Amino acid sequence: MAVRHATAKWQGTLKEGSGHLALQSGAFEGPYSFSTRFEDGAGTNPEELLGAAHAGCYSMALNAALERAGHTPNYVNTTAKVHLERTEKGMAITKIELAVEADVPGLSEADFQQHAEATKTGCIVSVALANVPMELSAKLVSA
Repeated sequence: MAVRHATAKWQGTLKEGSGHLALQSGAFEGPYSFSTRFEDGAGTNPEELLGAAHAGCYSMALNAALERAGHTPNYVNTTAKVHLERTEKGMAITKIELAVEADVPGLSEADFQQHAEATKTGCIVSVALANVPMELSAKLVSA
């Protein structure tokens, strides 16, 4: 199977230093810093990239599950909000909120919700992040 990688380089102190992230594919390279991770600075951060990975995985997995059930979606659009918070043990990812909207002709709301919920714990990234509480909001825009 495939092995994917990304690289990160950090220079300087935690608060005044800076880093650079790069994906193996070349699809993204960019800066990150204390302010992009813990404040509202310009650039990316590990949690944002984790959210992108989770949203991408979830969308593909839900699409596949719906196809297997005989319902090919016109689209599946997912947003993942990754919560980074200070806890008594230090900084931690405390929750991931998944919000999915899909256009799936001929699928009932109940069946859609069942597939969406099963995918929340079944997609590859969700399995890897099983120790992080996850919430799901699923909206079917066609029936």
